[in-house]
Amino acid sequence: MTQSLLPSSHQDTFTRDRLPPQDQWPLFVFERLEVQYPAQLNCVSALLDTHVIQGKGSRMAVRGVDANGPIEWTYAQLQAQVNKIAHVLVKDMGLRSGERVLLRGGNSPMMAACFLAALKAGLVVVPTMPLLRAAELKQIIDKAQVSAALCDSLLAEELAHCVDSTHAHFAKSLKQVNWFRSDAANGVEARMSQHSEVFDAYPTSRDDVCLIAFTSGTTGQPKGTLHFHRDILAMCDLFPKHVLQMNETDVVCGTPPIAFTFGLGGLLAFPLRYGACAVLLEKYTPESLLLSIDKYQATQCYTAPTMYRQMALLVTEKPGAFQLKSLKHTVSAGEALPDATRQLWKNATGIEMTDGIGGTEVIHIYISSAGKDVKAGSIGKVVPGYQAQIVDEDMKPVPPGTVGRLAVRGPTGCRYLDDPRQKDYVKDGWNLPGDTFVMDADGYFSYQARNDDMIISAGYNIAGPEVESALMQHPAVAECGVVGAADLERGQVVMAFVVLKSGNTGSAALEKEIQEFVKQTIAPFKYPRRVVFCDALPRTETGKLQRFKLRQQAPAFNSEK
Repeated sequence: MTQSLLPSSHQDTFTRDRLPPQDQWPLFVFERLEVQYPAQLNCVSALLDTHVIQGKGSRMAVRGVDANGPIEWTYAQLQAQVNKIAHVLVKDMGLRSGERVLLRGGNSPMMAACFLAALKAGLVVVPTMPLLRAAELKQIIDKAQVSAALCDSLLAEELAHCVDSTHAHFAKSLKQVNWFRSDAANGVEARMSQHSEVFDAYPTSRDDVCLIAFTSGTTGQPKGTLHFHRDILAMCDLFPKHVLQMNETDVVCGTPPIAFTFGLGGLLAFPLRYGACAVLLEKYTPESLLLSIDKYQATQCYTAPTMYRQMALLVTEKPGAFQLKSLKHTVSAGEALPDATRQLWKNATGIEMTDGIGGTEVIHIYISSAGKDVKAGSIGKVVPGYQAQIVDEDMKPVPPGTVGRLAVRGPTGCRYLDDPRQKDYVKDGWNLPGDTFVMDADGYFSYQARNDDMIISAGYNIAGPEVESALMQHPAVAECGVVGAADLERGQVVMAFVVLKSGNTGSAALEKEIQEFVKQTIAPFKYPRRVVFCDALPRTETGKLQRFKLRQQAPAFNSEK
């Protein structure tokens, strides 16, 4: 089923005007009743206002901590904060519906309130990762023609360069910045105090853009993905409903920034949709996340595989230090989950990990299984509401058991902001996330590699993550990343970058031991012909391994051999 776009309600039509041509869109599927939304839709009305209208305003919505101590906002209190910020955006800053607002902040209640306020006011939110520098911010601001920003005062330095006309990274479209979590007389909080707690949500269309989520990317220009109000609700109404069985008794916590769609869904939109509680804390270590689960009695946790592995080791090393009795679902996404990590976590906690694959382009998870439905070595089945298949280079479906490219479609999908790369991501109505998968006869999907992470060595196709999974089973290995390195004889050879556990030292003998271990664990031709011992692996803010940086380093190390 396809759907023609409803007229936009935006006064500023920048985003509507820069959607890709509709013949380059994926086919959108709205077969399930959950994703058939009314023509007029402001997602914040559904995520927040509905609960207050239904008499549930006293339920706890958001918990966190700031310099003054704990923050605990009920749904009614969160609504009041959101409404006052919306007034600041519209009355004080003079922003019109459809204008783009850059958001900059860590995972805090105030960042969440700013996010929701901008959406409620009919603006388009452009969230940014806290660690981005001025040069990266300028790229985003220029691409999205951002006119205003709300920024946590703790992150002021880099954004300040973008409004400094003398600085190399000055962004001329950015006309005003307002600081929150600030004591300044003209800061967001001071302005909020002058406004009413009542604000009527702007009457946006379900097809109005509300979010430009920029991909974390690897190299080159960032890609902005355009998401509608209906997309925000669709991600809430499928994965958390059908896989996690989320309800108002849930309490969620985790590490992904809400500037990242994995975090936006798991730590903000999902709990609000179901009347649950979100715990938003800015800095986590493996130990502090475990302690937070106990403190807040969290039922769901969202983080990356590396964090789960470190947490599992802590639980094992410190028996009785962490209770984790409240925890029902632990969701892993952002990068491939090694089976060794899944088993380590289960052995330590008794909890079956919920793996998931999603993406910024499709906004959240579309393949996953939880609990008794988990199958070893597999991510899971297609989330109800989505469709997926494995295709060859000609986009023809391949039989079960055949390795090929993953193609997916559903109620959400890729729409890049004014970007020719749209044609690369969408083909024949399907989103192509760039992953190599295999599907078995029972409909379970197993990840092989990113398409560009497939190593071709002497005619063999070798999936880097499979080698990583084998390496992680070696008792001396704490973390690893596997890439292909150019080789005259074989085309490519497998190269492993390995971080050792404390008490182990890299040596030629240990390299050989690890190589032999891998040969005994998976097919011998897949073993790493070069092992590089290092202190740390390059990762994004969300914990995702940056293999492109390892590939850049590989030639130097390979030449030593």
